Amino acid sequence: MIKYFAPFIFLLFNISANAQQLNPLIVGDDVVKQQQWVDSIYDNMAIEEKVGQLFMVDAFSSDPKSKTDKIKALIKNQHIGGVIFSKGGPKRQAKLNNEFQAISKVPLMIGMDAEWGLAMRLDSTYAYPWNMTLGAITDNDIVKSVGRRIGEHSRRMGVHINFAPVVDINTNPKNPIIGNRSFGEDRDNVTEKSLAFMEGMQSAGVLASAKHFPGHGDTDSDSHKTLPTINFTKQRIDSIELYPYKRLIRDGLASVMVAHLNVPSLEQKDGLPSSISKTIVTDMLKGQLGFNGLIFTDALNMKGVSNFKKPGEIDLAAFMAGNDVLLISEDIPKAHALLVNAYREQVITEERLALSVKKILMAKYMVGLNNYTPVQEFFIVEDLNSVVDDVLYERAMENAITVLKNDSLILPIKNVANKKIAYINFGDDDGKPFLKYLRKYAKIDYVKADNLDSYVKKLSKYDYVIAGFHKSNDNPWKDFKFTNRELAWLQEIARTNTLILDVFARPYAMLDLKTSTNIEGVIMSYQNSEVSQSLSAQLIFGARAANGKLPVSLGEDFPLNTQIKTNEVKKLTYGTPESVGLSSYKLKKIDSLANGGLWAGMMPGAQILVARKGKVVYSKNFGYHTQSKKNSVKDDDLYDVASLTKILASLPVVMELVDRGALSMDTKLSEMLPEYKGTDKANITLRRMLTHTARLKAWIPYYVKTMDTATKKPMTKWYEKEYSREFPYKVANDLYMKKEYKDSVYLQIKESELRSRAGYKYSDLPYYLVMKYLEEFFDSKLEDIVQRDFYEPLGANYTTYNPLEKFNKADIVPTEVDDYFRMQKVHGYVHDQGAAMLGGVSGHAGLFSTANDVAKMMQLYLWGGTYGGRQYLTEDTLKDFNTCYYCDDNVRRGVGFDKPQLGNSGPTCGCVSMTSFGHSGFTGTFTWADPEEELVYVFMSNRTYPNASNRKLIRSNLRSDIQEAIYEAIIR
Repeated sequence: MIKYFAPFIFLLFNISANAQQLNPLIVGDDVVKQQQWVDSIYDNMAIEEKVGQLFMVDAFSSDPKSKTDKIKALIKNQHIGGVIFSKGGPKRQAKLNNEFQAISKVPLMIGMDAEWGLAMRLDSTYAYPWNMTLGAITDNDIVKSVGRRIGEHSRRMGVHINFAPVVDINTNPKNPIIGNRSFGEDRDNVTEKSLAFMEGMQSAGVLASAKHFPGHGDTDSDSHKTLPTINFTKQRIDSIELYPYKRLIRDGLASVMVAHLNVPSLEQKDGLPSSISKTIVTDMLKGQLGFNGLIFTDALNMKGVSNFKKPGEIDLAAFMAGNDVLLISEDIPKAHALLVNAYREQVITEERLALSVKKILMAKYMVGLNNYTPVQEFFIVEDLNSVVDDVLYERAMENAITVLKNDSLILPIKNVANKKIAYINFGDDDGKPFLKYLRKYAKIDYVKADNLDSYVKKLSKYDYVIAGFHKSNDNPWKDFKFTNRELAWLQEIARTNTLILDVFARPYAMLDLKTSTNIEGVIMSYQNSEVSQSLSAQLIFGARAANGKLPVSLGEDFPLNTQIKTNEVKKLTYGTPESVGLSSYKLKKIDSLANGGLWAGMMPGAQILVARKGKVVYSKNFGYHTQSKKNSVKDDDLYDVASLTKILASLPVVMELVDRGALSMDTKLSEMLPEYKGTDKANITLRRMLTHTARLKAWIPYYVKTMDTATKKPMTKWYEKEYSREFPYKVANDLYMKKEYKDSVYLQIKESELRSRAGYKYSDLPYYLVMKYLEEFFDSKLEDIVQRDFYEPLGANYTTYNPLEKFNKADIVPTEVDDYFRMQKVHGYVHDQGAAMLGGVSGHAGLFSTANDVAKMMQLYLWGGTYGGRQYLTEDTLKDFNTCYYCDDNVRRGVGFDKPQLGNSGPTCGCVSMTSFGHSGFTGTFTWADPEEELVYVFMSNRTYPNASNRKLIRSNLRSDIQEAIYEAIIR
């Protein structure tokens, strides 16, 4: 059983007579057994085996067999104590790890440089944020959670020590080797972050190793290539560089890695590297700081130390200086022989050798190597890429992103109505995810130019310009700087435009910016991962708050700890299912159901979206626009939503007027439309119309009277191929209806007979009348009213009537091959014949939208009429319309909204709450919202293509089956 770290209540046994620190390698509740195991192993070792324990060799799981065979030879012949893995994949590493352990007499200590997690993500990004990014987080519990999760990953890989955290205080922006690996330049912040990371990792049973002692943060050279000099006084080093070590040592740090540095104020011998300095390792680290844990050298094959002595001599010098583990020696056989000989010649005493070897064995017992079990190789990739990691990564990045400047409170952008916004891309990495998520909130044009004059000209018409600076996220050492051309262009664009700059790179990139005077908003997003880009886009539009704090100084404009907080406003966000209590695994059932629907011919394609607690956590596209499989479905493809128009267009405007007192549930039709006075419909109330209990006919086939009975084609009396004032209503491509027939449509409704039976009958007719009333009330067209009052301020930019006026046909999904009325493929025109005859706009049909835009309207309803900090409708009015007034009469409908079934059959899975509401559409669309579970579900399809007689989707209950899968995914 693996023993986890516990409070240390025993002093160091047989290791240091002058210990100032409780021994961090003692297993507190098992100290006697630990000591017995250590003594037993040590006492049964030959001198060659004891010396071998001091060495840790590096291995790449991607190495050819010839190299791994050399490591196996070192295990057998030199009895090395450990292996440090670097490059390679998890499966190969686990397999190789097991092979190495199988031939080692004493289990090997396995290490990794996993400072920001294991670089084994399926999407090839690093598992967790870099330290600089973590340094911007103000909540240290998040950093602790990251540390623990990295520790859990390490254990899963059979790794016992992670050479992290980096506690170097990076006060030199030109530092070529630390930089993003540091938590920042503030000693207190670095200490707190390091401590949280250490505690998290060690709580998972993995040894932490603080590095690079005594401090590598203020250098402008790389110890891999040379010996850097730290030319500061003892007092400065004590107050800055050593500051984090004191706290971590006091709180149970398991190990320290000593750097290769020239520190004249600490070591009198000129040019002697700190890693082989007895003064620094023994006198300072062990003596002055009282550290009793394991001490590792940095890699002994680095130029910073290997130039000082010959291979083997370096190892002996490092051991004599006080190090316990000799990391990555240039020539282990030579070094091993040299140390064995030194022992036999009594240069190395038994006491000195026992001190280090027993510490190593104590550490091995501590991490469970006294009961070694091989690494389980199955499902290792899946275990390293779990939903737990996705949730934690999202949480960490969200809390790191930092607003550095917010002139005129430009952030967040709240009012997007009638605003023209451009995105420009700087840097050399992908910014597509950033643009994708910006477009979830507003209409964003991607502007690209080859020269500055062209940029200035193109951008002159925009209200806002968002510049994304995207640099590679592959590793922390990648180039992070603006080019000179980008700097010049940025300054000029800032001078002539309202600019928001978002930096997806190391913070030090900002140091080359001469001034930020003309830039209204500056955001530091730190890294260019897809998650970072998504979160930053959400922050810009207020869906996420800004809480990060700048961990380094960036000149006069942005000093250390710059922090401008922004508040979130209620808008849809985008993230992981588990963060809102849904199971990613169970949501995958939706994939199977949707693909099954495609296979069964229920529809050519679909968009499916799930949101919970205001966060979209599932948004996928399936299939194609048509069965020809030429155009795959995309996020921003527009679907004809059919009767969803009722609750997405007519109903919100009606509720708006109820809020204003212009309408009520009891308003009569004759009060709305005076021409209905004296008719049999005069006293029908708004409530009765919109609950489908007004005895109105289900529908009227208006188009039939306009068809030539002989040719079966539209009559020339009523249709022309070209637009004119007499034929203004475009019904389809090259088909315009005569103006006067619109009056005939309304006359047919007025003169239609009421049904003799009272009760429920679904009808489109009320929505023709509602539209007529709304247009007369506002003296404006319905499409203009709803765009102005709802879609534009919501940022529902893909929601519109007559989409061909705004969008390319290739981005619109066709609905039917019409061989009975329009005699053509209906593509970009409303499918519903009656709405088509009104020019594509009606209260019951005609709207086109995307799943994401539909979700915005449904979320507005869930949030009691509020969205984006604006109150569109009152909560009381929404409740009134979401009421089943005639449930006692077995009528499930609310006012406009559909409601859950009262019996066995109905529109939902039967697993929703009775306060839930939604609607379905003839073309194969469906949306539903549940206030009690805070769920929004949207299903978009064109099941009517190529023929509306295809009822497979309806008969299959696919939409409600998917809804059931969503409810099954709720984590109870």
